[in-house]
Amino acid sequence: MVFWIFGYGSLVWNPGFDYDEKIMGFIKDYKRVFDLACIDHRGTPENPARTLTLEKTEGAICYGAAYCVRGGAERERLAMEYLERRECEYDQKTLVEFYKEGDALQPALTGVIVFTSTPDKSVNKYYLGPAPLEDMARQIATASGPCGNNREYLFKLEKALYDIGHEEDYVIELANEVRKVLGIVEKGFVIKEKKLVGSSHIPLKTAHNITALKLRRPLSEAVGVAMDS
Repeated sequence: MVFWIFGYGSLVWNPGFDYDEKIMGFIKDYKRVFDLACIDHRGTPENPARTLTLEKTEGAICYGAAYCVRGGAERERLAMEYLERRECEYDQKTLVEFYKEGDALQPALTGVIVFTSTPDKSVNKYYLGPAPLEDMARQIATASGPCGNNREYLFKLEKALYDIGHEEDYVIELANEVRKVLGIVEKGFVIKEKKLVGSSHIPLKTAHNITALKLRRPLSEAVGVAMDS
């Protein structure tokens, strides 16, 4: 068995397992949403964190990383067992088509595994559902757990998307709202431009990118944990 897995959250910057190949690209008709509770990594049962899941949305594009694991049944088993422990809040494994940058018509890979969650609280106890931006920001600003705080997860995602050149409105707006809650927005901070292309690739002014990275530094805390979901 050889499998490919698509990472759209912390797997993008911290896969945590041995893999043989990594490809950056995107999947279609899904978008990132902070609608899933995390009670054992970056939150607690009393104060759950908000982490990512995917929402089925026609026409959406979600950028991330595809990882290939090959080299024998034992190696593949260990990788999947690790992923299932790490992604325990997700109750589904969905198979998707994966596209490389520059070719949105022909999938580079088919049958790629992605961890998703049923958007139904009666079926998946970890599903929180949507909430107003301000409420999500307050929750993310205050939640923390064994793997670190919730805001670091969001800021690392923001940076990871910046690094691959595919910033998202949703992520930037939520990160900026968390900064407001934390009271660290500097005078003259440049909020993002209107998006220019598509729903997920948002070119930003250099001034914004520099300031955003500057603001992230005091918030980054060394975690160094293998299991970062």
